[in-house]
Amino acid sequence: MQVSSLNEVKIYSLSAGRSLPEWLSDRKKRALQKKDVDIRRRIELIQDFEMPTVSTKIKVSRDGQYIMAVGTYKPRIRCYDTYQLSQKFERCLDSEVVTFEILSDDYSKIVFLQCDRYVEFHSQHGRYYRTRIPKFGRDFAYHYPSCDLYFVGASSEVYRLNLEQGRFLNSLQTDASESNVCDINPVHYLFAAGTAEGKVECWDPRTRNRVGLLDCALSSVTADTEIDCLPSVSALKFHGALNMAVGTSTGQVLLYDLRSSNPLIVKDHQYGLPIKSIQFQHQLDLIISADSRIIKMGKIFTSMEPEYDINDVCLYPNSGMLMTANEAPKMNIYYMPVRPAPKWCSFLDNLTEELEENPESTVYDDYKFVTRKDLENLGLAHLIGSSLLRAYMHGFFMDIRLYHKAKMMANPFAYEEYRREKIRQKIEETRAQRVQLKKLPKVNKELALKLIEEEGEEQQATRKRKQKNLPSLLKDDRFKVMFENPDFQVDEQSEEFRLLNPLVSKISEKRKKKLKLLQEQEAQEQEEEEEPEGKPSDAESSESSDDEKGWVEEVRKQRKLLRQEEKVKRQERFKEDQQTLLKPQFFEIKEGEEFRSFKDSAKKQKLMKKTLGDRLKLEEKLGTLTVSDTTVGSKQATFKLKKSEQQKKQQEAEKQHRQERKTLRRSASHLTSKRGRGQRFH
Repeated sequence: MQVSSLNEVKIYSLSAGRSLPEWLSDRKKRALQKKDVDIRRRIELIQDFEMPTVSTKIKVSRDGQYIMAVGTYKPRIRCYDTYQLSQKFERCLDSEVVTFEILSDDYSKIVFLQCDRYVEFHSQHGRYYRTRIPKFGRDFAYHYPSCDLYFVGASSEVYRLNLEQGRFLNSLQTDASESNVCDINPVHYLFAAGTAEGKVECWDPRTRNRVGLLDCALSSVTADTEIDCLPSVSALKFHGALNMAVGTSTGQVLLYDLRSSNPLIVKDHQYGLPIKSIQFQHQLDLIISADSRIIKMGKIFTSMEPEYDINDVCLYPNSGMLMTANEAPKMNIYYMPVRPAPKWCSFLDNLTEELEENPESTVYDDYKFVTRKDLENLGLAHLIGSSLLRAYMHGFFMDIRLYHKAKMMANPFAYEEYRREKIRQKIEETRAQRVQLKKLPKVNKELALKLIEEEGEEQQATRKRKQKNLPSLLKDDRFKVMFENPDFQVDEQSEEFRLLNPLVSKISEKRKKKLKLLQEQEAQEQEEEEEPEGKPSDAESSESSDDEKGWVEEVRKQRKLLRQEEKVKRQERFKEDQQTLLKPQFFEIKEGEEFRSFKDSAKKQKLMKKTLGDRLKLEEKLGTLTVSDTTVGSKQATFKLKKSEQQKKQQEAEKQHRQERKTLRRSASHLTSKRGRGQRFH
């Protein structure tokens, strides 16, 4: 049984572990249980709680005794009896089930909406009746007072089927092109349909008139959300008489009060996937929403990410048990001890209490979180995208054993460094008990000296004004790393520092002299056996000139220096370019084209840069363009297209062909005239 904890809420996965094949004999199953510890420790809450390939929908009967699930392949329904903790029956269907509803308190009356437009009614013995709706259906709801079934789907109409009279009634005409989901309020029986345009239409079944319209697509888009298309409504659920939750195709969940058109809460799943299911936990006052990747409970309560994609979520009433239908044969069961377990598995409460008394390793204790930079340092960047790394937030989870092995190979002397660091810390702790001189940190010494000087000036000013002293940055733990980690060292040779702080160079010269004196004192202290008592150094007042002319001059000097450095770098690059040998490059010429020179392309580029007027003048000189005035007063321009080399060759070939045909005709006519003369002569 796996345990995961998020926000101090423990979630127990009761279906974790390997499942044994059905075709194994009891003897082999017992042998495997003796050998494998994981199989021995697994909990099979309900026997054979799985589907052959995929499970699509899962629901619980109103009396809580039966759990029904549909899946493939072949399309089937399985009913599980919680009192017996096993499967009660299984029925195969003609086509896949889109959704189903349990009309009775037990399993005796069930309605199935299938993917081929058929609606099947099942009783205890099996299929009772079968009918067909005009368009493909996506969801339906049952209105108990009038015994009407409301079907929505790939149509603007909402079809009504009365089960008491056994006939279709007049349908409801909506403004939407298609409807995806629907639901009926359990208190006042208001019918609501979620459309593909991102709107929710509310209808009164008594008068069959529309009483309200909510634009959820507009309300779901906030400043933080990024969408590529119009959000459509993909999930809908009523809670009590006044609350309604709406899920969109872009991954937002909106909670509405029916008395207002603006949502109370907008929650984003951050995955951009359609919301598939919405459930309400009445005792904890939570909204449980799920897309194909994650199940979120409340705004910040907790969440869980199963291994496989989610198709449906079912909450067992008045308990902390949750069941999911997945893109996998096994249907998952989760238990949260924040609510009691159902009566038929009350032993889970005692089991979880024992596990909390004797805590075992959670899911993430065997994994190490590493960033991309850590992987590059360990030489494991090539594992990104493989099954050994699981992407999470800004990094990856990897097995702790693999992490330790890679770290040992990357840095085999890590233990020696750790030992030296511990010894150094112990020595510094003993030295801290002695009388110390005022020492500067190892990193950013000039910055620390500047802060000490400013602190001394502030202390003198506060004494005169009789004010409280402000805390120092050197003593603040939040900025402690800035004077210990060399990554935070200020680069005074960078271009940004030199331009932004031109006057610092003058002041820093005095500080450098002071730093040298302090370093010499520290060296003398290390050479001597006994350390003398330290005397605090007088803080020299930093003379900062406020004259703007001096500041401008310093900026100009720094810019001149930077330009000189750039010239030197260019000269070095030029020398390197001269030393490098250029290799000849070969270019492929297309068929039918002749290479003349690189000057033609240069001429074309120059012509393209010129204005239209200049190009027209050039073309007039060449004779390819003629401009003439018309009678109306406007100008008429005629162009002569330049012929390419291929066109010229074709024209020459045509001329030769014509000349050959002319010569042949002349020779043929000459021969015929000679023959005619010969016949006359004879």
